Amino acid sequence: MKKGILLTIISFFITSCISTKSTLRNVDDNAPTPRLSKENTFIITEYSKDKRYGYNKDYPINIFYYTTTNEKLNEERFLNALAGPKGEKITYTKIETCCPFPSKRTSMGAGFLNVYEIRWEGQKKPITLYLNIYEKGFLMCPLGLTIKK
Repeated sequence: MKKGILLTIISFFITSCISTKSTLRNVDDNAPTPRLSKENTFIITEYSKDKRYGYNKDYPINIFYYTTTNEKLNEERFLNALAGPKGEKITYTKIETCCPFPSKRTSMGAGFLNVYEIRWEGQKKPITLYLNIYEKGFLMCPLGLTIKK
């Protein structure tokens, strides 16, 4: 009886801790590698039409990476290409890392999202964006922000 219960408990933990299906909805391995501007920011030319893009953990901004040794580099290249809704200068702060998902692009087999708080002068409430350095996707400006000129 005790062996049966122990085997059931072990089986439960093994199957519940391993997820092989990603919840990310906007990964696209065919997306082009972002180009850089003279200011060393990503060149963004399109605006997202999806209100979830960047604001929802299942629809993060997939900025890809060359190596994970400097994960902030591409995050900064993306965020420094953005401005507030009327062209205001934005500031950003990484507030947490969350939301593990399976990824073939890491040695541990999982990636994480970095969560940033975005602010600009005159703003009533900061916005939160989810960034993913491990996967590729089309880079766009999230709704509510503009592309820096």
